Amino acid sequence: MDPGMTDETSAPPHTPPPPPSSSIPQNRFERLRDEEEKDYTLRSRSEILAVLRSMIEHNALMTVYFNQGQDFMLSSLLQLAADGRTLVLDVGSSAEMNQRALAADRLICVSNLDKIKIQFVLNGVDALQFEGRPAFLANTPEILVRLQRRDFYRFVLPVLQSIRCSIPFKSYDGGLQPIEVNVIDISAGGIGFLSKSESLGLSTDMLLENCRIDLPEIGILTVNMRIRSLYEVTLLTGARHERAGCQFIGLTAKQEMQLQRYIIKAERERKARELGMS
Repeated sequence: MDPGMTDETSAPPHTPPPPPSSSIPQNRFERLRDEEEKDYTLRSRSEILAVLRSMIEHNALMTVYFNQGQDFMLSSLLQLAADGRTLVLDVGSSAEMNQRALAADRLICVSNLDKIKIQFVLNGVDALQFEGRPAFLANTPEILVRLQRRDFYRFVLPVLQSIRCSIPFKSYDGGLQPIEVNVIDISAGGIGFLSKSESLGLSTDMLLENCRIDLPEIGILTVNMRIRSLYEVTLLTGARHERAGCQFIGLTAKQEMQLQRYIIKAERERKARELGMS
């Protein structure tokens, strides 16, 4: 292992990824349209490092393109330095491709993490020994792209697993009064909640700022969200409520990952309960 690397974030021991079954890469590089660049490009160092650490923890397979896309190999991230400046990549299965990668001055890495496409550029790699086997060393990317155009997975909350969301509303004296609502479904893209019919003066496209969502075992997420749908529902008790579907606005990469961790955990617990009952 390179003496400048410390084992802050390391992947579990694994064998090198197998060679591709065909000449078609598993992860294709995708160019952003101009209007998409702001929404999908991360420039915050802390957010970029959070994504890289998550890739290591999940041992995410990635395709590395070089030589203007004429060559590619399969790899994965093995370690991120404690100072976040460098990272270690696994070598590919072909010695010839590894040599070409070492000679390349620009490598494009493409992966998928929790159904989100990840893309970043490395300005060259160096050879090193990592835990007794060949690997590549590279500087951490300064820019990272997270593409998530597909629909978000929506987790419908069981009755006994409710989440509370505190939303600040203007009171009669002009101040802000937090009102708690019941979250009935949640995704990395937004939430649905119920409120007593017309009691909050909700409307479509209304912006709700500084809302606090209490995620069990994760913590409080403070978010902004906009109401995208609003309609009345009647509960089994006969009570009428408004059901609001909200879209998160300006979530950070860290917040999205926290939401995804909660949803994955909650879904596993739901399946475990169903198996127990059967």
